[in-house]
Amino acid sequence: MRKIRIIPRLDIKGPNLIKGVHLEGLRIIGEPSHFAQKYYQDGADEMIYIDSVASLYERNNILAIVKETANEIFIPLTVGGGIRTLDDAYSALRSGADKVAINTAAIRNPHLITNIADDFGTQCVVISIEAKQTDERKWECYVDNGREKTGIDVIDWVKKIQDLGAGEILLTSIDNEGTKKGFDIPLVSEVMKIAKIPVIASGGMGTLDHVIELVKETDVNAIAVASVLHYNLFTLSDIHRTVSKLGFEVRT
Repeated sequence: MRKIRIIPRLDIKGPNLIKGVHLEGLRIIGEPSHFAQKYYQDGADEMIYIDSVASLYERNNILAIVKETANEIFIPLTVGGGIRTLDDAYSALRSGADKVAINTAAIRNPHLITNIADDFGTQCVVISIEAKQTDERKWECYVDNGREKTGIDVIDWVKKIQDLGAGEILLTSIDNEGTKKGFDIPLVSEVMKIAKIPVIASGGMGTLDHVIELVKETDVNAIAVASVLHYNLFTLSDIHRTVSKLGFEVRT
């Protein structure tokens, strides 16, 4: 039986939990620790923390928040944003992260993927892909929280990062992110055709039907959820029950 992980995604700017649309227009939602505790108590499989401006300003302010969370919440934590070197990865893991997510630094220096995998294991390396559609069945990788084009085709990049030692992919649709219009099914489907490692789909959930569509039409391994949880449209329990009724294994 295929297991689907449901993972709250917390985007951080400074000390605040924030949310935007298309990775822009970021609004402050509240204190990250409050939301993290809530999701943990409601049965989160894992949690993803992304510093949304770390790469843009070449800084990393998220580790204090991660350390506080790791002292209170006992599920795997993935931390991204501002991981530019092997030392940055080590600092994140020392602060309580179980995995590190990298995007901008990986594209600028692909060998960083291999370096982290060699030192800490492939299971620690999550490659964050921010994808924007450019043509039918074609998507381009973006960096700096969806601000900058790279000219790199998403499918070509997925093939390359797997060879370099990536252990997981966090796949965010810039076109759908924050819109609540549903997941980018064609994007996820195309990536899953070549993915040899787990893929987390992120961006677009607005209804429980969107989850049903995603797990029925793709072989995705996990779903990252943000807005619908932050704004109390649904609970993790609602999503777990929905996926379970489809015959998939979920955390209870």
